[in-house]
Amino acid sequence: MSDRRITLAVLDMAGTTVADDGLVLRAFAAAADAAGLAPEGAEADAARQYVLDTMGQSKIVVFRALFGDEDRARAANTAFESTYDRLIDEGNAEPIPGAADAITTLREAGIRVALTTGFSRGTQDKLLAALGWQSLADLTLAPSEAGRGRPYPDLILTALLQLQADDVKDVAVLGDTSNDVTSGLRAGASIVAGALTGAHDEHQLRAAGATHVVPSVREFAQLLLDR
Repeated sequence: MSDRRITLAVLDMAGTTVADDGLVLRAFAAAADAAGLAPEGAEADAARQYVLDTMGQSKIVVFRALFGDEDRARAANTAFESTYDRLIDEGNAEPIPGAADAITTLREAGIRVALTTGFSRGTQDKLLAALGWQSLADLTLAPSEAGRGRPYPDLILTALLQLQADDVKDVAVLGDTSNDVTSGLRAGASIVAGALTGAHDEHQLRAAGATHVVPSVREFAQLLLDR
């Protein structure tokens, strides 16, 4: 393993630094209803599984793939965002234990931190405000600000450019899904770690090519500090 110093950590939000607790699937139920999908049956089961498999991707992209129609996809996306926002307003936003301290510790050690998401900027801002995290990281990014969401490398490379990291090898990535891992590998990051606090299990993360699998963001921070 290279002993090159990490100068930038790119961290996912829901499932990685923010507890999900089923909020995405609850919001998806509203999205499916808005798109005219029956709440039960084989089609509904397949759609829920697709949402689980594609966790981490931009939600509008997921809905376009699911419904194959732009109007239905946009209706689903609007319903998803409004429901997820309401769940946040109702007090359902909780951090992964130790996440804020881990991010602060990394920054104090000279490692810049970017928080990324598959949500819209509006939903991301609402989530950050609910957690009091508006100033926690050096940068926050939504797919609309990077070009494409995961599994593409755009979010990570945009963070690298905006925070002026010298080399992709100076970047470490953490996420809870195979799409996070694929994104990190495509970006060329030297550490692409999976966290066991979200949607995908160790087998899925390792199958996607994770260089490390850690219990949570706390152990990820320690991994970087121990290098």
